[in-house]
Amino acid sequence: MSEAATPSVTAPVARPELLASLDPLLRAWLPRQRWFAGKGRPVTGFSLVAAVELLPPTAKLGLLHLLVRAHQPLTPARGAAPHPGDCYQLLIGVREVLPPRLAPALIGHLEEGPLAGRTVYEALYDPRPAGVLLEALRTRARIGELRFERERRRGDGELRETRETRETRETRETREIRGDLVPRVVTSEQSNSSIVYGDTFILKLLRRIVPGTNPDLELPLVLSREGCIRVPAPVAWMVADLGEQKTYILGVLQPFVQGASDGWELALRQLAKGEDFTGEARELGRATAEVHTALASALPTTTLGRAQMGPLVDGMTERLEAAAQAVPALRPYAPGLRTAFEALAELAAEGHTWTAQRIHGDLHLGQCLRSPSGEWSLIDFEGEPSKSLAERRMAQPPARDIAGMLRSFDYAAHSQHPPVPGWADACRAAFCTGYAEVAGVDPRTDPVLLHAYETDKAVYEVLYEARHRPDWLPVPLAAVRRLAANP
Repeated sequence: MSEAATPSVTAPVARPELLASLDPLLRAWLPRQRWFAGKGRPVTGFSLVAAVELLPPTAKLGLLHLLVRAHQPLTPARGAAPHPGDCYQLLIGVREVLPPRLAPALIGHLEEGPLAGRTVYEALYDPRPAGVLLEALRTRARIGELRFERERRRGDGELRETRETRETRETRETREIRGDLVPRVVTSEQSNSSIVYGDTFILKLLRRIVPGTNPDLELPLVLSREGCIRVPAPVAWMVADLGEQKTYILGVLQPFVQGASDGWELALRQLAKGEDFTGEARELGRATAEVHTALASALPTTTLGRAQMGPLVDGMTERLEAAAQAVPALRPYAPGLRTAFEALAELAAEGHTWTAQRIHGDLHLGQCLRSPSGEWSLIDFEGEPSKSLAERRMAQPPARDIAGMLRSFDYAAHSQHPPVPGWADACRAAFCTGYAEVAGVDPRTDPVLLHAYETDKAVYEVLYEARHRPDWLPVPLAAVRRLAANP
């Protein structure tokens, strides 16, 4: 596999009978996947967006890369165009007989079509197909519509230097992709899938994909070139070029932080042991401010005044009204919550302005990693998957990220029985203090903006938990009571 690989799609994949034979299997398998976004609605059919053979499916072991659009019934908003269906990235292994070790990956047995009599399965659980992806990234391969790219690094002397920015030999070596790294799938993913290669790299594969520049690649690349060490720098990535200016980002390969602790799990462990977390919260605030500062330096910023804040406040208010309609438990608090948005509109009407920039967009403890040395990193810059790509790439006040983290501390504290609100208060204060030490501005000095964003986030959480995890609904409702009582 190399850059000169022939860009072709071979016969079995190109036949429409293949998708027809996969259809009944995918209808049963796809809705069971954690990353499937259309839960609760039946799949009525599939259409093929793109198909490439990475290993010939007629051989002993085959590997198909499919982009498939899943069609589901929707009730579109009045005046809105019908939704065409979400597009999903599938990596399907093909074998005559599935080994017992791959039983959890089974999709099903094909009874008809060009691959009749063979078994198809989720290929990421199989080391050989997973290794094919790494080899394609290593060699910058082009296969059919798929393009595997590598970051072309400037010389060390050209890298912008900040605190600890000069790369060590170890960091430089991780940018060299070796072909002998053993892959293993990460089983805890939700909206996407990941493969770890030899504790050296992690490949995040986007499952629900849309055309355009994905911030999960865009922003880490920008931060890497800016010299920010708080985000693992992309080493390579997968792209699908489908013509008509439709380019899909499919996956990003980054260094794997060996021995790192997930911020959410670390906070819960500290809580369970009754240990203080304020030191970690303060360092996490500093890390967040470093990322915000680097993004503001590298990408354009804008000023939000009355004209710009009007639609922003209207959106917050509309989300509150919709959530109150869907969740009766929220209705008694809606008037008090609405005052948070009204106060922000009044401030804008008085001539106050705010700076907006590119931000993380979905920041919480689970999007942060602490290395064994104690350094915090921010990951997963994809933004809220429910929002459009254009919305996720908009400039926004940094207060939105800060509010997301403050809510995350509150979530951790209220996940305990009994809740530990004092723990959350101390962590929230420490985070803001750490942020101010780097950014030079304490988020608490703009309480109206921060309160509005925190209220908006709590409303989102109420709706999410009511739909997906009713047992967790008391957690955001506790925040709603507090926010509504303290306008």
